[in-house]
This record gives sequence, structure tokens and C-alpha cells, in this order.
Amino acid sequence: MPIFPRNQIMSLTAEQPRHELGESYGPDLRLADLLTPELADLELGYGTAAGDLRLRTAIADRHGVPPEQVVVTIGGMHGIFLLSYLLADRGGQVVTTAPLFPMTRNTYESLGADVRVVPVTFDDGYQLTADAVRAQLTTDTKLVSLTTPQNPSGVAVPLETLQEIVIAMTEVCPDAYLMLDETYRVAAYGDDPVVDTAVHLGPKVVSVASLSKCHGAAGLRIGWIVSTDAELLDQLTTAKFNTVVSASPVTEALAVRVFEREDEILAVRRSWLAENLAITEDWVRANSDVVEWVRPDAGALCTIRLKDHVELDRFRAASADLGVRVADGDWFGDEPRVFRLGFGFLPAGELKAALDALRQAVHAAH
Repeated sequence: MPIFPRNQIMSLTAEQPRHELGESYGPDLRLADLLTPELADLELGYGTAAGDLRLRTAIADRHGVPPEQVVVTIGGMHGIFLLSYLLADRGGQVVTTAPLFPMTRNTYESLGADVRVVPVTFDDGYQLTADAVRAQLTTDTKLVSLTTPQNPSGVAVPLETLQEIVIAMTEVCPDAYLMLDETYRVAAYGDDPVVDTAVHLGPKVVSVASLSKCHGAAGLRIGWIVSTDAELLDQLTTAKFNTVVSASPVTEALAVRVFEREDEILAVRRSWLAENLAITEDWVRANSDVVEWVRPDAGALCTIRLKDHVELDRFRAASADLGVRVADGDWFGDEPRVFRLGFGFLPAGELKAALDALRQAVHAAH
């Protein structure tokens, strides 16, 4: 019987600890931020299989495509699952990275896909190269699955590298699709520019994202797939109908409100993330005798590595005693001494308190 492998990342949905440093997104929006009187007249029937036209138009406008090239999904993972089910079921070959968001990896394993892994490492700054991807491609490759910026590192894959990967795929496996999880793309810091979507790099390039991470609206469970391939879009819409019929009209209407206020929402978060990133950078510098990090390009997360003289088991025990939760590297297929630190979830004052508790845990273990 096909099963989904269990991963301890599920613990993030359990009771929140005193110091939450494991989450990968910014502060939550509140329902009151989005409610308008018109929503009271919303009819609670089925939505459309492709998704509300206003919502698809808002998403399309931000990707430079017509709304017909957008399918709304129940969060980003639903989009990844549908693409995987259509392209990589029953042993289809998938090329992806490690570390990787565990639910993405679990999806491929549960489908029985032939997974070929491109390792990206802390020591190399999680830099992905087109040559490393090309080395894993075969004529049997059906799907290349990449995330930019990556989870857990927050390191982005440059558009130039992605273009080189598209060229390699055209030469080796021209029928394969490149799926890019761009969930953190617009979570820029301060005045940093937002990188363009990669969906225009070729007809076999597909973008997946959601409102969960950058916009603080994970509870809406709204994601999307953007593709310029009409046949694939038709298959995805049919697959969505056969799994969930439609998204909730309530959450789609609220998602439209998020996009109507997006500039304001993201401006606040840009400042929040920039401040918290600076706090985290200062903390790493002050504790450089026991930790090191890879500075992220975007997103509310980064990777920290304990230096060799820090005892890992003692660190984990001390963290639990002090009420500090981080996301263990082995959740993602990373080395055990690495952990994902979510610096965007807490307000600056609470982040400083959490990092101080984390400092105590690290120093108690060396």
C-alpha cells in the first residue's frame, strides 16, 4: 500500500513552544485585516475547478501571463502533488535536490517515483549548478523539481542557472518539465529587488507558489500553478476537480483581498524581515565560536550549523529544556549539525529573547 513517509516536521503543527524558531514564514495576517461588508453576501456554493477568475487574474498579473494560464490549488503542496501525480507516477523519474522540503520529497516517494538527487551543501553555500543537474538527467527524466529560494536555506537559484538547466533538459529530456517552487520569491528584505518569476524561461517551465509564506496567510490554503502549456493546464484542472472539486469560495475571496492589499502587506513584511535578518546576523557574529551560517537571499529562514566541538545531543536536550524549537536539518535531508532557523515569525523583541535562549542552549553543549 502506498504510504506517505512520516517526518518530524509535523511537530511544527503541534503546540507552540516558548521560543518558536522553527517556522519558515512571517507573522500571520488576521481575518479582520481582510474582511469587507461585501463578503457577507458571498454564496457558499462550489467554486470553479480552475479557480475564481478574479483570483487567477491577480496571480496572472504578477507573473505576466493571462489568467487562463493559472490554476488555483489548495496550498502549494496540492500543486506539487498534482504535478507529481500526472508526471512521475509509477516509477517516473524525478530529479531534485537534497536538502529539500520534506513533504515534497515524501510526495515523490509515495508515488514510487525514481528519484535522482542533486546534493547542495552547507559548505558550498547551497549553490546549485546546471552541470550538477545535467549529470542527473536521463532520457527517462519526467520532472525536474527545484525550489528557489530554497527551503531550508533561503538561497536562490539565479535565473541564469535556471536557463542553463532548461537548455540541458531540452538536449537530454525534451519532454520533461521543470517545476519551480517559488514560494519565497517575493519575500525580499528591505529595498532588495524581487527576482522575476522563471515561468517565462520556456514552455516546459512551471511555477508553483502560495500565500502561505510571504503573505502570512497559510490558513487560507491558497496556492497556484502557473504554466504556459495549455495541455498540462487542462490536465491539472481535471486532476484538481477529481481530488478536491474546487477551492473554497470563502478563502478564494479572502485571497483576492490579500492581493488587493499586497503592496501594503509586503512592504510591512520587507521591513520586518530586514530587521530580523540583521538581528540574526548580529547573533551569528556574536556566537561565531559555536555556530556558522549561510546568509539567505530571501524568505523568513536560514540555515545555522553547530561547530564540531558542540555536542549535538546535548544541544537538542538543552534547547528542549529552554523551550526553544528549531527545525532539525535531518528533517530536510541535511547534515545533522545543521538546523533551519526561522527568523521571520517572531517580532524583533521576541526574536532577540528566543535567540538568547538558543545561545544558552548552544553554550551549554560545548
